[in-house]
Amino acid sequence: MRIARRAAAVASVAAVALTLTACAGAAESADEPTASASSDSIFPVSIDSTLGTAEIEKKPERVVTLGWGAADIAFSLGTVPVGIEEDTWGGDADGYQPWFRDAVEDEGAELPETIAMYPELDVDAIIALEPDLVLAPQSGLEQDVFDQLSAFVPVVAYPGEPWQTSLEDQVNIAAEALGVPEKADPLLAERQAAIDTAAEENPELSGLTFAYVYGGDQPGALSVYLPGDPRVELLTGLGLELAPSVSTLSASPGTFVSTLGLENADQLDDAELLFTWFNSTDEQAATEAQPLWAQIPAFASGAYVPMLDPQLGMAVSVATPLSVPWAIDEYVPLITAGAAKVQG
Repeated sequence: MRIARRAAAVASVAAVALTLTACAGAAESADEPTASASSDSIFPVSIDSTLGTAEIEKKPERVVTLGWGAADIAFSLGTVPVGIEEDTWGGDADGYQPWFRDAVEDEGAELPETIAMYPELDVDAIIALEPDLVLAPQSGLEQDVFDQLSAFVPVVAYPGEPWQTSLEDQVNIAAEALGVPEKADPLLAERQAAIDTAAEENPELSGLTFAYVYGGDQPGALSVYLPGDPRVELLTGLGLELAPSVSTLSASPGTFVSTLGLENADQLDDAELLFTWFNSTDEQAATEAQPLWAQIPAFASGAYVPMLDPQLGMAVSVATPLSVPWAIDEYVPLITAGAAKVQG
């Protein structure tokens, strides 16, 4: 299964590269600028974010990525970062997410340095890499850190609220920052093709309502993921529909979820499928033992998709052009097994 996922991810990126090569060839035959020349000509560029503006004078060569998905996207757009955020949850023993490591090693490139993000970002480690761009469009970067880094290097942060940048916006922002805006649409199309194929192969998922929640941090907790979240958007891409009760919720202040509370779990009665994740089997057992959790109709019927594998959980959370092909062969059977329990 892992080998199949690796092959799919690499094939997806390769397909984009072939498409772009063909386009470049057509441009050359018409005596028009090549993609490389076009990339050079778009600089300097200014990219605004909630935290400030990044002024990028020339095509970046030494890129550090922070937050979710940026390393995958940079690689898929043709840039291997020199530094990436260490993933201590869904990463391997060295802090690399496996689909990213597979892709970099398959290309024969050097793995980037990993940078500690928690309990606080290792700013010194970033500066030591002498980057000419920090790319963090899907992150929780704070203003003081943005300002500190911006004294040394252009920093591309998020355009709205922290952790709420759509995948499409992440790709378009990164493509602009890296000087390859023409690569964004083909890359998004390849990702969408993988999702569309899975949807076509599993038509029984079409129209089923769902909620994606988390309740494992403390007794009585229940948080709900909202429209625009990559986890949610991946599921709707597979044909499911977000439950109406969830689609009208708003993010709680300072978060990217709606903090509903388990006492309001009856609001999820219109969700035919329930998705969640856990850090451990102990956390799962404690959450599922709560009477209010047990009364959620989708859980009670077995139309329930819990996730304990942190690598798979992270892959579908970032839902990038690299991680989707890596994850989908394992994720879809979990979904269809839950869907089979939906009571008509």
